[in-house]
Amino acid sequence: QVQLAESGGGLVQPGGSLRLSCAASGSIFSIAAMGWFRQAPGKQRELVATITRGGIIDYADSVKGRFTISRDNAKNTAYLQMNSLKPEDTAVYYCSARPRGTTRYDYWGQGTQVTVSS
Repeated sequence: QVQLAESGGGLVQPGGSLRLSCAASGSIFSIAAMGWFRQAPGKQRELVATITRGGIIDYADSVKGRFTISRDNAKNTAYLQMNSLKPEDTAVYYCSARPRGTTRYDYWGQGTQVTVSS
């Protein structure tokens, strides 16, 4: 089992920045990749960014050039640096982990609210 704990959400004005953190604990060696997803009110959860243990990164088109995902394997922590935030980035952001040997993100954090508003 893997436990994930997000932090760093909040209220920010358009054009501002936030940094989300996700600390993993438990069977961390079973993790092949970590990712950030988000869900806005009335919408389905969508992928924001993912990063594998080896450092392969993928972004949703809507955040390319504005968001940066990274991970510190020594600290078992993943980060999402969000710059140039827009009101449409408002959502609950979830950290997730994909176990080795699977294609699904099976482990989820509790989510952290990000609100972009003036």
